[in-house]
Amino acid sequence: MKRIIKLTTAIAMAVAALSSCCNKQEETKAKYVFLFIGDGMGATHVAAAESYLSYKAGKLGGEKLLMSTFPYYGTATSHSANYNVTCSSAAGTAIACGEKANNGTVGINKDSINVKSVTYCLQEEGYNIGIISSVPVNHATPASFYAHETNRGNYYSIASQIPDTDFEFFASAGFLDYKDKKGDKDPIDQVIESQGYTVCYGLEEFRKEAAGKEKVIFCQESNRQEDAENYVSDAKTSEDITLAQMVQLGIESLGDDEPFFIMCEGGTIDWAAHDNRTMSMITDVIDFDAAVKVAYEFYLQHKDETLIVVTADHETGGITLGCGHSGINWEKLEKQWIDSGKKNTLDYDGNRALNIECNIGWTTLGHTGGPVPVFAIGKGAEKFNGRIDNTDIKGKILGE
Repeated sequence: MKRIIKLTTAIAMAVAALSSCCNKQEETKAKYVFLFIGDGMGATHVAAAESYLSYKAGKLGGEKLLMSTFPYYGTATSHSANYNVTCSSAAGTAIACGEKANNGTVGINKDSINVKSVTYCLQEEGYNIGIISSVPVNHATPASFYAHETNRGNYYSIASQIPDTDFEFFASAGFLDYKDKKGDKDPIDQVIESQGYTVCYGLEEFRKEAAGKEKVIFCQESNRQEDAENYVSDAKTSEDITLAQMVQLGIESLGDDEPFFIMCEGGTIDWAAHDNRTMSMITDVIDFDAAVKVAYEFYLQHKDETLIVVTADHETGGITLGCGHSGINWEKLEKQWIDSGKKNTLDYDGNRALNIECNIGWTTLGHTGGPVPVFAIGKGAEKFNGRIDNTDIKGKILGE
């Protein structure tokens, strides 16, 4: 009889311990989660933007982006499953799904098996989901949070998977391969709308048509019913809204009655860095930080329930502050940028010469393999401190 009592007691204690463990895990998970990914944004991209802001303030240094003020800071290794230097889809998959992937694949691990994104894990727990990007919604990084595809370039196929997600909110520049690569398929927005989504172009249309709708996709007005062409790293058109405005739309659409997860990508940072366009890149980093500020203002109203994580998928361009001289000529860089109407009018050789003259070094037009920064604030943010791998991010968001 004593043995039975002891066994029963032991079982009860084990159940209580397991329950306590589960409750502890649940306690560490934020109700509202923002994950910001500055595509191609290495630590020196951040430093360059802050150096420029310091110049604008009449100082050599000291100015900070909002993300740099977050109390927890770490770095994340970024290699893919098959290369030292990752592509965006492999890195996006690692961040979203917690497993390394081969370059060129989306939502598929190195063994060619579909892997579940953090978005689907949270959706199963009752979270509403928002996916936001300054580039097309079917580009590599946003796609990693909802799609499974062996080739990241199959944009039409990737976009066709959006209705299956049942995610509540998408916002981006629009769609790549609007009618597929040959232009012989139904417009992708019509395909998506036929399966229950409302697709809106521009803020005015969004305000008119999105109200009361459960599943909405916002696209920039400039890409209405046509391909959202790859980035030309020029000044944005007046009809397009900012990334910060997209985040605000996402918060408004999802509301705060139920838990939500928002992934926001600053994709144009990467495209500017691929072209080694210093001022375009800095402008995009600053715009990205403005989007982070929108989430931060929400955090201030929900401090005990909100987590904000800011990171990158990889570094692009191998930028350095200094390439033989000790001073950065921000004045000359800025003047050329303003005089050109904030458009990249210089050809490759002219742009390279300008960078060198102003003491900005770029080592490549591609990606590099160094670790990327991780900034965090809010509930569970301490887990992102120190050195991690990009595959750790999913679990840390889930409170594991």
